[in-house]
Amino acid sequence: MSANKQVENSVTRPGSNAPVHGLHVVPYPAQPMINVPHTPLQARLSLGYSEDRGTTRLVDRDHYGPLLVQKPLYPEGREVCHTVIIHPPGGVVGGDELEITANVGKAAQVQITTPGAAKWYKANGHVSHQNIRLNVGAGGSLEWVPQETIFFDNADLVLDHQVRLEKDANYIGCEILCFGRTASGESFNGGRIRQRTRIYRDGKLIWLEQIRLLGGSGAMRGPLALAGRTVCGTLILTGRAIPRELIESAREGAESIAGDASRVGVSQLKSAVVVRYLGDSSETARRVMLHIWGLFRPAMLGRAAIVPRMWNT
Repeated sequence: MSANKQVENSVTRPGSNAPVHGLHVVPYPAQPMINVPHTPLQARLSLGYSEDRGTTRLVDRDHYGPLLVQKPLYPEGREVCHTVIIHPPGGVVGGDELEITANVGKAAQVQITTPGAAKWYKANGHVSHQNIRLNVGAGGSLEWVPQETIFFDNADLVLDHQVRLEKDANYIGCEILCFGRTASGESFNGGRIRQRTRIYRDGKLIWLEQIRLLGGSGAMRGPLALAGRTVCGTLILTGRAIPRELIESAREGAESIAGDASRVGVSQLKSAVVVRYLGDSSETARRVMLHIWGLFRPAMLGRAAIVPRMWNT
């Protein structure tokens, strides 16, 4: 049924007594426009970890709105606390604001992940924000390894990621970004993404990366950005040094997985090792990241690479 109701009846033509049988359209009276106010969703999560006689404990857990964690997990022993951050809505709508803070105490060992892909939906005229603040005390380690992030067409968002490390703290951070739902035939032809990543050690800035992408712009096709690809992955490691021979081995293995050496880069800088993947497959990006993480984690943290349980579901 359309916006006009349809009534089966008999009507009479003007000047005629003969009825005409059929559908007579009787329009509804005009309805006033209703302005529904937009109420952004705000969610905050603050986590605190402490080392206690060989066990890393989640000692502080405070949340506001639909952003939370369940009980800590210990799949590789009590020394490393695994935490899964859950966002029950399953996606971020235009105007939503998310804030995550994790404070890892001295000598504590933590891994944080997510149960599935993060989805950023169409903006609808509102800008979404996500602020992440990660602090790691001396001798501590933090692995920030969420699953992939999917930007829907016409999403508009600002992402700010800040890490502060003390002395010999170790940090491993991974992200896989997907521009458009390519499996559904969707591209990122409109919208805007502004992202900034900063890493400090003892208060000194050691890594700064920021980018601004406009959907469908020439920059997305240019060699300095996505080069026309739809998926990019980044793995950043800073802390204990990784042997050069292991970096070379990791590079060769990653190039074999990607099937094209030009899609993978492994760079050893003064303060960090940075791994890049650029292609059109989130699954390939995941395999590349897990392969290199699997080689570098034992060298940096002295622990075997156990794939996060959520990544296998």
